[in-house]
Amino acid sequence: MMMNRAAFLDRDGTINEEVGYLDRLERLKILPGAFEAVRLLNRRGLLAIVITNQSGIARGFFDEAFVQDVHEHIRLAFLAQGAVIDGFYYCPHHPTEGSGKYRQACTCRKPEPGLLIRATEERNITLEGSYMVGDMPKDVEAGKRAGCKGILVRTGCGGMVDAGEVKPDYTADDLLDAVRWIVKDCETL
Repeated sequence: MMMNRAAFLDRDGTINEEVGYLDRLERLKILPGAFEAVRLLNRRGLLAIVITNQSGIARGFFDEAFVQDVHEHIRLAFLAQGAVIDGFYYCPHHPTEGSGKYRQACTCRKPEPGLLIRATEERNITLEGSYMVGDMPKDVEAGKRAGCKGILVRTGCGGMVDAGEVKPDYTADDLLDAVRWIVKDCETL
């Protein structure tokens, strides 16, 4: 069976503007170039999978139903622009904040690779030849821990952070720049 390749995309600060905790739909603004970036991934045959930490759930800022509503809104906005996001995976946990089942150290909160691993199992994805794109070093680290290439974008928090010991395979101005690099890198595989 042929394995799929994917571009795992962080959400806040990578696809849409970083606004702290996105707790109202009217605060959702897709970043320039994001629609074109996902269309390029679609044309290249890579799955576009959103991988996002949503500790606002653990902290009680919003619930899982709201996160699912946001993802459906994003999915439909991209579809209206001729771009397909193939899946959304989120971590609702926080290791020290919140209560109940959401307050826990887990394997799905980036920089842990659990969400990427789950997506690969559910969608027949090979991590070799796949990519993780995000605006934080923890996004790059999650990708590297999973076994794919990591790209840091300078949108969101990416323009204000130092990658530190995490070494991205590429540092991009934005998601579109990252995807253009991915397309070129795919040609060498």
